[in-house]
Amino acid sequence: MRTRLVAVGVAAIAALLLSGCTGSTDKQQGPDTDATVNVGLVLEPTDLNIRRTSGAALDQVLIDNVYEGLVSRTPQGEIVDTIAKSHAISDDGLTYTFEINGGVTFHDGKTMTVDDIVWSLTQVKDDPELRDHELLSHVTEISAPDDHTVTLTLSEPDSNLLWNLSGRAGLVLEKAAKNDLATTANGTGPFTLDSWKQGDSITLKRNTEYWGDKAKVAEVVFVYISDTTAGVNAALAGDVDVLTAVDPNLRSQFDGTDFTVTEGKTTDKYTLAFNNTKAPLDDVRVRKALRLAVDHKAIIDAIGGAGVQMGGPIPPLDPGYEDLTSVRPFEPDTAKKLLAEAGQENLKLTLTVPNIYGTTVPNLLVSAYKKVGVTLTVDSVEFSTWLNDVYQNHDYDLSFVDHLEPRDFGNWANPDYYFGYDNKDVQKLYAESIAAVDPAAADQKLKEAARIVAEDHAADWLYNALTLTAVGKGISGFPTDSPNARLDLSSLAVTT
Repeated sequence: MRTRLVAVGVAAIAALLLSGCTGSTDKQQGPDTDATVNVGLVLEPTDLNIRRTSGAALDQVLIDNVYEGLVSRTPQGEIVDTIAKSHAISDDGLTYTFEINGGVTFHDGKTMTVDDIVWSLTQVKDDPELRDHELLSHVTEISAPDDHTVTLTLSEPDSNLLWNLSGRAGLVLEKAAKNDLATTANGTGPFTLDSWKQGDSITLKRNTEYWGDKAKVAEVVFVYISDTTAGVNAALAGDVDVLTAVDPNLRSQFDGTDFTVTEGKTTDKYTLAFNNTKAPLDDVRVRKALRLAVDHKAIIDAIGGAGVQMGGPIPPLDPGYEDLTSVRPFEPDTAKKLLAEAGQENLKLTLTVPNIYGTTVPNLLVSAYKKVGVTLTVDSVEFSTWLNDVYQNHDYDLSFVDHLEPRDFGNWANPDYYFGYDNKDVQKLYAESIAAVDPAAADQKLKEAARIVAEDHAADWLYNALTLTAVGKGISGFPTDSPNARLDLSSLAVTT
């Protein structure tokens, strides 16, 4: 527990900054630099190897806190310089030059050099076994012309390069280090990895030798609680000070407590996938009918209001966003007509859904489709089964999962992805967006491509999730947006 803001339990992504004086004789409130903050999370990583182990659970706790790259990103998706003091892009988009901050050190005390940067990025570029290797596919050379500069040379422009470098592909590790990445970490960030109690928690401690602004709290303990009810109970009992991923249907339990529950934006796209290669879902009339049959507002209401409608594949936090909800109005009568035109008045389909998503949304879909003459059978499976049957073997009719990854529109330009969507115009526009030197031009290409996908009814994006976080009294600086992807806790503070 934190030093003792007690019985404060769970906390949210909020920024409740307690400040001010009540009088000249009162003790002024200020940050408790010795504080420990317990943060409740859902997904625990299987190991800590940031180079090889997949899963957002690693990025969430280690990137920005323990590991850093040349650049990073804000929760709103803006690129910011980190180990790099500044960066410049040539007019042709083929050369990226980074000026490097001085005095950067690794957690083992060794000084970071440009050789470490060149080695780290080259490892990812050259080794297909490393995570995000493909994100540096346009990089042909990584060099250090002097002790304070790193240059990346590209074969063709890549409008996503800075974004890619803000993730795993751009992390800087120590070339000479021999530590086991599966169980330890040696980064340059404001926190050091203190311990990992598998099945329980990960503890970070303030890096007292950090090269930048020091962390405002002494310790952060990530407590893993997979059950949403148990998480709320832990918060209310004072066992955690911040609780992420609050179940919307349990939100009211924080009413009248010392916690503030905040709503944050995410890139989570709860997607009803259609198998575009399988009849009759290869008929756009059928796909459109399935979308028009659904009352999307009713779905959001049923999940406690923790979502916003989206009519296309790109959420508001990502480049290329446009409100496309008008593409799929709630028109069940029109849906019936479209199904009749397609000769599918008595259509029978199966929805394959991982059992972690519960029954609320599947049951609503069953009811909605029944009203337009479609019989929907729900097949609730283990996530491993979904990965094998749906994701890998594309053996399904409909599927429902959360696609939480930011900037993942490329899936719609990849006919081999499990959606099975193959549209040459979309593929061309996406390639042009990547090759665009001007960000505005790239954004416009993505908008055009996304509209085609939406009007082709390649899937139904049921909602873009809002994330609820319960934040305890006196806690500020906890990220509000996208906490399931990254938790930069460099500004986390406790006021007493």
